[in-house]
Amino acid sequence: MSVDIIIEDARWKGLEGLAATAVPAVLDHLGLDPEVWEVTVLGCDDARIAQLNAVFRNKPKATNVLSWPSEDRSPDTAGAIPLPPSGDTELGDIALSYETCMSEAETGEIPPDHHVTHLIVHGVLHLLGYDHERNRDADLMESLETAILCKLGVPDPYMVNGQTGPDS
Repeated sequence: MSVDIIIEDARWKGLEGLAATAVPAVLDHLGLDPEVWEVTVLGCDDARIAQLNAVFRNKPKATNVLSWPSEDRSPDTAGAIPLPPSGDTELGDIALSYETCMSEAETGEIPPDHHVTHLIVHGVLHLLGYDHERNRDADLMESLETAILCKLGVPDPYMVNGQTGPDS
């Protein structure tokens, strides 16, 4: 497995280790061989992620995590499991904003490593075709996040101090 880390904001200490744990945990949980797949994780700041959010989602504001799958793997039917990836080994890219992530962790009284791990898991699931736009899709995605995070020793993020979860 290859997790490429790009650090644009020097405050992102430990991001490489969190990504090296979270990405294979998602793939393992879904029965995908972590040695096969590639993911890029960008650690940036609010200004950069707001710029990316404006360009790619037409939302010129900071957010916690963004993801760009290498291909659309989302199913047409709400609540359906996306088809597993095949062919190109590059799953896609994820970006995390330092200020937003740390602010959310502080506000939610969540250890920052737990929150960042959750956001990486969330982003990888997006790369694999999971989404939360429709209720049934959100239920599926949140249950997967919770199960994967539990295996990593991270409490259910949807039950911790009123946190609402990622918004990408």
